[in-house]
Amino acid sequence: MTNAYNQESTAADALSIFQGGGEMGAMMRAYDWDAHPLGNPAQWPQSLKTNIRLLLNSGFPMFIWWSKDLYAFHNDPYLPALGKKHPWALGTPAREVWSEIWTDIGGIAESILAGGKPFYAEGLRLFLERKGFSEETYWTFSYSPAFNDEGGEFGVFCACTEVTSTILGQRRLKTLRDIADATPQIQTLEQACQTACELLDQNENDIPFSQIYLLNRSRTEAVLTGAAGAIKPNVAQTVSLAGTASGKAWPLHEVETSKSVLLLDNLDGFLEPQASTSSTGLPQKAAIVPILRPGHDQVMGFLVAGISSKLEYDADYQNFHELIAGQIATSVSSIKAREEAARQQAELTDLFQQAPVAICILRGPEHVVELANPGICELWGKRHGDVIGKPILDALPEIKDQGIKDLLDGVYNTGIPYVNNELEVVLERNGKLEPVFFSFVYHPMRDRRGNIVGVIAVAIGVSEQVQARHEIEAMNTELRAINADLDNFVYSASHDLKAPISNIEGLMDTLLEFLPTDIKEQEVVQRVISLMHSSVNRFKRAVADLTEVAKIQRGSGEDVVSINLPDVVADVQLDFENTINSTGARIITHFAPESMVRFSAKNVRSVVYNLLSNALKYRSPDRTPEVKITTQVEPGFLVLSVSDNGLGLKPEDKAKIFTMFKRLHDHVEGTGVGLYIVKRIVENAGGRIEVESEKGTGSTFRVYFKR
Repeated sequence: MTNAYNQESTAADALSIFQGGGEMGAMMRAYDWDAHPLGNPAQWPQSLKTNIRLLLNSGFPMFIWWSKDLYAFHNDPYLPALGKKHPWALGTPAREVWSEIWTDIGGIAESILAGGKPFYAEGLRLFLERKGFSEETYWTFSYSPAFNDEGGEFGVFCACTEVTSTILGQRRLKTLRDIADATPQIQTLEQACQTACELLDQNENDIPFSQIYLLNRSRTEAVLTGAAGAIKPNVAQTVSLAGTASGKAWPLHEVETSKSVLLLDNLDGFLEPQASTSSTGLPQKAAIVPILRPGHDQVMGFLVAGISSKLEYDADYQNFHELIAGQIATSVSSIKAREEAARQQAELTDLFQQAPVAICILRGPEHVVELANPGICELWGKRHGDVIGKPILDALPEIKDQGIKDLLDGVYNTGIPYVNNELEVVLERNGKLEPVFFSFVYHPMRDRRGNIVGVIAVAIGVSEQVQARHEIEAMNTELRAINADLDNFVYSASHDLKAPISNIEGLMDTLLEFLPTDIKEQEVVQRVISLMHSSVNRFKRAVADLTEVAKIQRGSGEDVVSINLPDVVADVQLDFENTINSTGARIITHFAPESMVRFSAKNVRSVVYNLLSNALKYRSPDRTPEVKITTQVEPGFLVLSVSDNGLGLKPEDKAKIFTMFKRLHDHVEGTGVGLYIVKRIVENAGGRIEVESEKGTGSTFRVYFKR
């Protein structure tokens, strides 16, 4: 009786290691371990029990592969990594669980079991069979030995996190940025579409192939205007929007009607049957995305994009396609606007060459219409007989209070020509008043003796050009809204990243508590611990900078107070006392009287700190650092100048340094957001920042604080 009780008590104690842990804890408690090669948990090494309890109660993805057979144990946060491999992966040898990537990771695990060094990878690409297909994924993880009770390497411990969405986001953002940077300088639609496709081809992991169709003027057909990719779809070059086509054609008419993304699940017949030369394999799906005119619900064309067979077509993937289409739409609209303006200008030029220009001669102080050609009569909206021989105010009575006669009087009395572009004049046309825009020149007309006897007026109507510019300005408003969305993304990302890094830091501390003292004192362990702390601290600095960017972009800041800049400079210098002493740097200051500004105290300090930090960080190794900090008063501003004799910049790099995450020198630590933050802080408060620099000589930054 006592023996049976002891056995039950021992079994209960053994199962206690699986307490908590959610779903995996329950599975481990219910698992038939007696039938498993590892046997009953009561006979397991204490080290294995301790590690299992640790991972089950951790909120960070972890697993242990135990013994030479690498039997798998993992916690709930690791389940998304397994996908369809759950629940059978528990207790299964890792070689079977991850057979598809064992050539990538098996050697690392075997090396650790054999006494090798711990392994750390950041953003490692692995193709996992967890969703029914070979999926492109990215992981940041560390492999370290799991020890038995005798202190020998008897397994592999891993803490990991999937960074697929981050890597894909960065990759796709680069593609969008490349298109945005390249297309504004392009002059034709064909060049713009082909360039966009070629840039998409540089990201073949997301875009195995791409095609861009644009609608013709009558909007009855879509014409292939750009294409790229190792895979060549076998489709028609011109597609009727009526839904009829000779040969294989994409169903563009469906997208034109729905104005939404159409997903093609089967590309049989669209792609050549031979093996793909693309590294991503032959795609099975494609998306047809409408290219909508910015600010309107009007289809301009279509983007056909292949979908990687290695990725799931989720919301982020579709959003990427839609952002590409939006960027193409902006480029196409801009080119069309330029082409329209150029076309109008060509027509006007042709008119001037083949017929008299829009010209009139106004004689005498009353500006009597002496000559009016058909062009000017058309602009005025008047018949020739209704204006000839009449003073200008009689010929066009509607302009009486619009200042036109005052302009004519000025030219007539002074002899100084007058030029105006896009002047709005309200004229009576077809029986009603309507605004008309003119670009014109008033030039004095002189007789043989040089006396002014009248005014020659040459004019063109530019109403359509003004309208086109207004449309472009509307498109710019939309782009500013997109920038606001990106600011919101930065704000969200800066907050969402804090919890994972805190978890990693806490996990490190927990792991260190469980390491025996003799293990922790080993040189290799100390080095790994140092590297881990260094990585966490760099991550925390990046998150802190990102948080600061988010605050600045959202206009956050402390209440504005009166601040004495010399006091701020002196305070910031104390932060860099060690650097100044170790480098022998000379800090020279000269402040104008009343160097006071009304500003956020925290933001002023951030501005001074970043400028002084850069002056010291980017010092030249060839000379002693010298930094001059001065203030001077200019109309409406107090100007803070920070000059150094450091590395300096090339002329083409001056504008780049104020963009986010842009770094021109990699030999010093930093995230590349300091000057971006300074620029946003100053501009948000109505000021500005300027830079003068010469490569190899030094730089001068001037901050204009509005007074």
